[in-house]
Amino acid sequence: MERGRTVARYALATIYVAAGVFHLGTPDVFVAITPGWVPFPRLVILVTGLCELAGASGLLLPRRPTSRSPLRWARPAAGIGLALYAVCVYPANIKHAMYGLPGAQMQLGWWYHAPRLAFQPVLVWWALFAGEVTSWPFRRAKRPDA
Repeated sequence: MERGRTVARYALATIYVAAGVFHLGTPDVFVAITPGWVPFPRLVILVTGLCELAGASGLLLPRRPTSRSPLRWARPAAGIGLALYAVCVYPANIKHAMYGLPGAQMQLGWWYHAPRLAFQPVLVWWALFAGEVTSWPFRRAKRPDA
């Protein structure tokens, strides 16, 4: 299971580094799909890019450097943070699916949006698994005679 968790951690970190760079480099694309009730949408997009980079970095820090090190909580904190992030951006994903992008920008159809929306809970679990917060559903059951 640890090998699978390592692969999951590196893959998720790669995805979030790419997303963070994209958020910071082209924030206007994301401002266009940000719900109207979000205050200071451009600033929120830039902060979310930084959060993605921080979460990816937290996943890649060493496991437990020392028992007294505050870094021993880095992976779980990053996993929880990225899971919460995935929940918080869901309204923007819904808006994007419902209304698309404004103007003549490239529009993505339901072939993209339906799997994207359905995959969001998996992304939440993936962050928690990669961050060593959960082992579900891979935890071995205890033997009754143990």
